[in-house]
Amino acid sequence: MSSIDYNVVVELDNIQKELLLTNLDEEGKLSCLKAFKVARLIGRKPIEMSAITKSMGIKITNCELGVFGKLKFEDPSAVIYNRLKRNYMGHETLECKVLWDEAKRSKLKTVGATVKNSDIQVSHCQLGCFRNRNGKKELV
Repeated sequence: MSSIDYNVVVELDNIQKELLLTNLDEEGKLSCLKAFKVARLIGRKPIEMSAITKSMGIKITNCELGVFGKLKFEDPSAVIYNRLKRNYMGHETLECKVLWDEAKRSKLKTVGATVKNSDIQVSHCQLGCFRNRNGKKELV
């Protein structure tokens, strides 16, 4: 997944770099959830994280909404799917933040499973990883 800000280079001091590096997984990647945590720890906005990691040669992985990565998800929820479709009728895509807000009512993994296994399209990653998700899937 590449940054939406291809030419942005963000400088970090040594303490900020160390905080980022100590949160990498065993493959040297930064998970979606940890990217939010690191942004808070280093005093940056989440939207800057893709540009920050890209400038350091680090990939963000395991999108909690199933857009990219290797996370395992539970079964999709017809209740969540129907609520999203009802509340956002006429929208082809839903912004990442909207889906995270939905997760406050249930569980992030359930929202992620529902998105991953449906025709719901995600746009505007809060970490700056993408603007749009391509491809559609049928709700299982």
